Amino acid sequence: MTAAIVTRDLVKRYGKFEALGGLSIEVEQGESFCLLGPNGAGKSTTISILTGQIEATSGSATVMGVDVMKDPLGVKKLIGIVPENEYPPSFLTVREYLDLVCSIRNVPDPGPKIARWIDFFGLASKSDVLCKDLSKGTKKKVIVSAALVHEPKLLFLDEPFLDLDPIVQHNLKAYLVDYVRNGGTIFLSTHILEIAEKLCTRTAILNEGRLVTSGELAQLKHAQESLEDVFMRLVKEECA
Repeated sequence: MTAAIVTRDLVKRYGKFEALGGLSIEVEQGESFCLLGPNGAGKSTTISILTGQIEATSGSATVMGVDVMKDPLGVKKLIGIVPENEYPPSFLTVREYLDLVCSIRNVPDPGPKIARWIDFFGLASKSDVLCKDLSKGTKKKVIVSAALVHEPKLLFLDEPFLDLDPIVQHNLKAYLVDYVRNGGTIFLSTHILEIAEKLCTRTAILNEGRLVTSGELAQLKHAQESLEDVFMRLVKEECA
């Protein structure tokens, strides 16, 4: 089976600043993988490259067997994306935006799929409201719905729980657990380490654009350590 994600010596520079320095990782299909790191570590840069939003300076990356550098549009067709900071178009209603996403992605019989996520996130009373008039949390629900509505096999999630209330976070976590159980693949970046620990079986930790470590959570932990303990220990060791 082709790996879901493979990067080899992935580098991104902005002038003299190196945001990402030689990242090499692999994520298997059916895996829940978490990318962790402090602010500015290179997490969002990595996701932006892998989802075809920005070009790498050097190195290579494939997503579901597709070369990201050669065919970024081909990658986008296969995945769902929740960017860290993105809002739905202000001039569309919730339903219009989800309908547009389904149209762009050629989703057959989109009505029931749209209805599913409107119901899941409790958006029925907001479905005909312009997105510009929604709260920040409701806008996030719409963005997550847009990433899931076409039922992709691979999800890139950059802080997907940000701005969501605890009940919605709980429901989304439960959905993602089932999603992976049913063969889906998740590439998650989050600062909420308790959620990462519950969702992910393998992790990679970045610091200043460099890979600090990667592996299964059970292998990275010392006795009685939480993921937060592992994260703090390894980042401190890297900075020492």
